[in-house]
Amino acid sequence: MNIKNNQSFLFAIPAFFTIASIAAILIWGLKPGIDLAGGSMLQVAYDERPAVEDVNAKLSDLDYGEIRVQESNENDFILRQKELNGEEKQVLMDSLATLGIVREVQFNSVGPTIGHEIVRKSWWAIVLVALSIISFIAFVFRHVSKPVASWKYGIVAIATLLHDVLIPTGLFAYLGYARGAEVGVFFIVAILTTLGISINDTIVVFDRIRENLRLNEEHHRREIFSDVVWKSITQTLTRSINTSLTVIIMLVALFILGPDSTKDFALTLIVGMVAGTYSSILLASPLLVQLEKWQSKK
Repeated sequence: MNIKNNQSFLFAIPAFFTIASIAAILIWGLKPGIDLAGGSMLQVAYDERPAVEDVNAKLSDLDYGEIRVQESNENDFILRQKELNGEEKQVLMDSLATLGIVREVQFNSVGPTIGHEIVRKSWWAIVLVALSIISFIAFVFRHVSKPVASWKYGIVAIATLLHDVLIPTGLFAYLGYARGAEVGVFFIVAILTTLGISINDTIVVFDRIRENLRLNEEHHRREIFSDVVWKSITQTLTRSINTSLTVIIMLVALFILGPDSTKDFALTLIVGMVAGTYSSILLASPLLVQLEKWQSKK
């Protein structure tokens, strides 16, 4: 496909997924995990696992509020509920024991204050990363002033990163609705990792654009900006795809063969990597071309 002649189609794909992700977030929202919202997580294993309906019926007799029960592995259940003290946890275990031989696999409890602190620091981390990226790109590309100012490279990079964050976030909004998937610290770590990997690919393309602009100036060549951009994308296309594909293969293996505790982390990174690779090559640089065209019309 000639990417230069199919620019509208290339913009339509990320636009569709971005709108769908925003709609999913607004309609279903995100289900915060124990480490963000506070509460307790208890994982138990049965010798012969009873039906989920029987577990829910037994737990409904307890005055613990909402208890979310999720099947895990072959014979395990993961229970999420309000923060429990030692006595309340023992009552819960005794209730589960009436359904069969059960043993505790792990138990985690996080207070609401700690959860709110994690959320607040996570937002600060994302904002600081965005500001740092704009500042870094504006500094590195400070000698690039024509036809697009250096700080606009930073704005385009942030717009691209926003796309890369919205796609996996929208996916987890849907998964939270469909199967009760929760977002926690691992999800935030995966999003921040996606930002780092995606901006690396974007800067590789931007740097090649800068280099081609410099060579044109040194050799007194007249080349329109859009041709410089498409040539730069072609020169970096193979490198970007191969690098990302190597990481994605590893993440797919982790998702398929890894423990349940890392599957959502791996899935977030896989979706973020695919979105980031696409946007770095076929969204960020074409946005620069559009900025240059808008400037020319003015």
